[in-house]
Amino acid sequence: MKIKKGDTVLIIAGKDRGKKGSVLHVFPKMEKVSVEGVNLLKKHISPQKQKQQQKGKKKGQVVEFPAPIHVSNVKVVCSKCGKATRTWEKEGKRTCKKCNQKI
Repeated sequence: MKIKKGDTVLIIAGKDRGKKGSVLHVFPKMEKVSVEGVNLLKKHISPQKQKQQQKGKKKGQVVEFPAPIHVSNVKVVCSKCGKATRTWEKEGKRTCKKCNQKI
């Protein structure tokens, strides 16, 4: 996979098209990436009895988290030229197709 953790990517397809974010997790076997602030889902968590009873409260939570996106729906943003681009290997380093600078 050409996308790595910490890369800045641009979403090119889906409900969040046009947004930029940093890659949090990479799932190479599933060919998916999790991007910060994009494709947010809500998960309702019920209160856990032991922890909540000790405090005397019975509350659940709604947690928002970024769900994974398929790799084909994101493009790497070059740090030099600032454009969304494809990458290729040159001398063992990832290189921008537009400006030929190392990413």
